Amino acid sequence: MIDLHCHLLPGLDDGPESIDEALALAVALVADGVTHVVATPHVFPGRYDNKRTSIEAQHAGFVKLLAQREIPLAISFAGEVRLSPDVLDWLAEGELPFLAGDAARQGKAPKAMLLEMPDGQIPLGADRFCELLLKQGITPVIAHPERNRGVVERPERIRRFVDAGCQLQLTAASVIGQFGSRAHTTALFLLDQGWVHIVASDAHNLQGRAPRLSAAHEWLTSHYGIDAANDLTIHGPARVCGLSADPRREPTKS
Repeated sequence: MIDLHCHLLPGLDDGPESIDEALALAVALVADGVTHVVATPHVFPGRYDNKRTSIEAQHAGFVKLLAQREIPLAISFAGEVRLSPDVLDWLAEGELPFLAGDAARQGKAPKAMLLEMPDGQIPLGADRFCELLLKQGITPVIAHPERNRGVVERPERIRRFVDAGCQLQLTAASVIGQFGSRAHTTALFLLDQGWVHIVASDAHNLQGRAPRLSAAHEWLTSHYGIDAANDLTIHGPARVCGLSADPRREPTKS
């Protein structure tokens, strides 16, 4: 599977604090059935001032460590970009990381950005912000909408973003009911409407935010079928990241 949203790189945000913790998380991802992970540290001006160039440097070092430890995990990088006014300035400076990386900047892959809204609401002007990105050929991939209080209260609020061309990414733990009943119910509503494009781990550690993508794939297979499960955890992420998914490595229903 391809994990499009994971806080794997150490010391950049609220993910692993040390290299050892990050390596342990990488091993857990492999054990969970992930073959390619996109490291997506928070890009949150004023709190986590990560930019494309600084993330790239950390990513390069971690790739070498994975090779040295013979951990069979392909890793690229992007960022979980917080919706804020500064984001457009960073975009103009070329400092916002796209999910397809250099290929997107070179026009060889889709331009897509993992976009995070505040957990408590859909901010006023969020739809206009997304429209500005879409007009520049950038697809906002909205992270964990099922955990947004505004969406939980009225899930249909997110429809205008989908209709405009945004994609939705659910958290694996929400799908299997481990992020609480309200997030699970909202995730089901979004899935039933056909509005979801990707399911990802949003893993941060091996405790409360561990990888659960294989459990989500199993649950999706049971409720929506193997094709839907593979599309949400393999082909959907592959499309937006400019990757090719090897059908021989697709999970099968046990």
